[in-house]
Parts: sequence; C-alpha cells; structure tokens
Amino acid sequence: MKKSLLAAVMLSAISFQTLSSDFIKQSISTDYDKKLSNLFVHFHKNPELSNLEHKTSALLAKELSSQGFEVTTKVGGTGVVAILKNGDGPLVMMRADMDALPVEEKSGLPYASKVTQISPITGKRVPVMHACGHDVHITSLVGTARLMAKMKDKWSGTLMLIGQPAEEVGPGAKGMMDDNLWQRFGTPDYALAFHVEAQGKAGVVNVLEGSPYAGVDSVDIIVHGIGAHGASPHSGKDPVYIASQIVVALQSLVSRELAPREPGVVTVGSFHSGTKHNIISDKAHLQLTVRNTNEATKKKLLDGIKRIAINMGRVAGLPEDKLPEVTVSDMSLPPTVNDKTLARRLKAVWQNKMGDNFVVSEPPKGMGAEDFPFFTTVPMIPSVYFKVGGTPEADFVRATNGGPAVPSHHSPLFKISPAPAIKSGVEATVHALLELFDKK
Repeated sequence: MKKSLLAAVMLSAISFQTLSSDFIKQSISTDYDKKLSNLFVHFHKNPELSNLEHKTSALLAKELSSQGFEVTTKVGGTGVVAILKNGDGPLVMMRADMDALPVEEKSGLPYASKVTQISPITGKRVPVMHACGHDVHITSLVGTARLMAKMKDKWSGTLMLIGQPAEEVGPGAKGMMDDNLWQRFGTPDYALAFHVEAQGKAGVVNVLEGSPYAGVDSVDIIVHGIGAHGASPHSGKDPVYIASQIVVALQSLVSRELAPREPGVVTVGSFHSGTKHNIISDKAHLQLTVRNTNEATKKKLLDGIKRIAINMGRVAGLPEDKLPEVTVSDMSLPPTVNDKTLARRLKAVWQNKMGDNFVVSEPPKGMGAEDFPFFTTVPMIPSVYFKVGGTPEADFVRATNGGPAVPSHHSPLFKISPAPAIKSGVEATVHALLELFDKK
C-alpha cells in the first residue's frame, strides 16, 4: 500500500473513532436533557424498600420494553431481566440495583423523597430514601438500553440488562440466581455493574484490577456464664467480663495476625447482657461483622474469632460444656473481585474514549460490600464492577476549606449530582459493551 493511501486510511480510522466517541457523548447528553433527567427525578421521588420495588420494576420494565428488549419481570421477586438479541456474538450482562433505604431524606433537594412504606423487617411504617444512589443506576441502565438499541448496526451479540432487587439487605442477587437466572436466560460471557460514588469526583470512572468491594460474614458469639448476685461475683462466672475480654482480644486479629497491607475488618457491632444493676447474668451476646477481600483472609479471621472466643472462656475457668459458642451466618457475601485482564482492557478503552482525566484507579478507603458476586462467582464469569463519581469537585474544595462535609452513602443528607454521574455511567457502560461485543 502506498504511503499516501495508508495515511488516508489511518486518518479515516482516527476520524471515525473521534466521530463515534463524539456521537455517543452527544447522544447521551441529548437523551439526558429530553428523557433521563425527568426519569431520575421520578425514581428519586418514589423510592421503594428492598423486595418492595413493585412500581420501580414495573417502570423499568416498561422503559426497557419500549426499546425492543424482551422483558421478564418477577425474577427472584421483583427482579427484571431484559434481553436484546442482535445477531451472533457474546452474551454480556449489565446489572443495576433498584432498592432504597429506610432513611428520612434531609438533603434539601427540591425533589426530595417524602415516601413512607411498611418495612417488611420491622412491620412499622418508615420513611424511604434513595440514600445510596440506586436511582442513578437504574436511570443509567435505561440510558444504556436506549443508546445500544439505537446503535444496533455497530455491534453483534446479546445484551442482558438486569434490574436487581434487595441489594441493601443482601439476598437480591442470590434470589435471582435461586430463580434459575442463568438457566432461563443464558450464562453471560461477561458481566458488568457500576456504583455511583459520593466520595468520587462527578463523572470520573474509577476501576480497579483487584477487589473494589469486600466480602462480609456476620458472626454471633454466645458467651455463657454462671449467674450470681452482683455483690458476690466470686460465686458465679461473669459473662460481661468474659465477653469484654473477647472484644479486646479480637482487635489483635487484624493488627497482629494479618500482614500490614492485607485488608481485613473485625467489628463488634452489638453487645447485650444482663437485666439489672446488681445481677450477674448467665449469658452475653456479641454480634460481629467480619470483612475481607479474599478467601484466605476470610478463613484466617473466622478461625481466629473462634479460637479467641473459646479460649477466653477457658481462661475464665468456664467448664467445657459452657464455652462460648461461635456461629457464622449462612448469609455471607463473597468479595467482589474484578477480572484483572478485563479490568485492564476496559480501563484502556475508557481512557481512549473518555480521556485520561475521567479515568482513575483509586483503591477504596473502606470495606463496603456488594452482592454482585452471587452473579459472577459460580460459575466464574469474567466481570468488572466500576464506580462513577457523583460529587462536584467544588464540594470537595469547600469541605477541605472548612465547609460542610460531603455526605456519605446511607446518610439522610446524601445527594448526587445526577447529570455528570448518569452521563458518565451510560458512556462508560456503552463503550465497554461495544468493546466486548462483536463488531459489525
């Protein structure tokens, strides 16, 4: 090929790439102004608690169906599965969670929620708020559906969009899997999801090659004692004292048994014992949350908790039949672990299409958890869970200079700047999908 022709072909490819990225960005911006902005406000004003997302799932199903997707509702409860078949190619899944929280909104937003619902957990009427940004997720899912349907001439394969219930209380993803999700709709070749991030700059994509979210185990420790009068502690075995020793000793698991760069958390969230000032009770109950980023750390922490609890009972002189009992809940969440090769691949695409300034790889500062791994762990599906910033940079500057702190997720003050978050969420998702599907 002559140099002049080669140069022309290369220039044409570059022009097409630029045109494609500009077209996607402009299409999303237009769709946000005409459709997605109002849809987000509706979702935010009308939140629903976990497993009660009936109106939310119905509206989501209607929006996806209008774009030509084959939609199935009531999967695993209130879950929505939308399929768009577009020729031969891979099956790629994108998930968005739908549920809100029992929080009274105090954000001051003009479209703040005033909704209340009967909690299925407590049986009491509670205020409800999208205090974690799931309204951003489902709005972005609709935006993704609309643009991918519009661009069917550019890709080949099958797109699966999932509206997932009950992420906040844990069983949502598992419930859909227990409802034979993959058997009914096919096992994805790739799986994607994202979460809006209050502590991230608005519109910036954050993707890691490792674990963006921790695994979680709930542990209960029952400490048996021998009841006695408070004036005669020598005649009993004080479970409050024994349990207190266990609480203190548990702190050594992370500080002295995990490597300094190996993340792990053991938190005692609840301590209950006794009924009156002068009675030494015969039982104490500890409730723990235990967090990790891999199975080896999980085993080390859970084994250590059991060892410490039981042997503290022995130290106190409890008989063998009254040693502390340690129970691990069967509602454990595995850690979210991104496929390194896929994460690296998508990060390069996002940097190329969205710009280096809009893509980072910043590790999390906490040990929050997700139920997304129930979709991707058995069988193992190459997956990437990324984050999209939702707070304007000016808010961080004000906070640094003594202004109000940026509210965290689950706070009644929580709020997201929807335009940059939703636009970047759709843009990053669409570029990822176009990268994974076969090209036309």
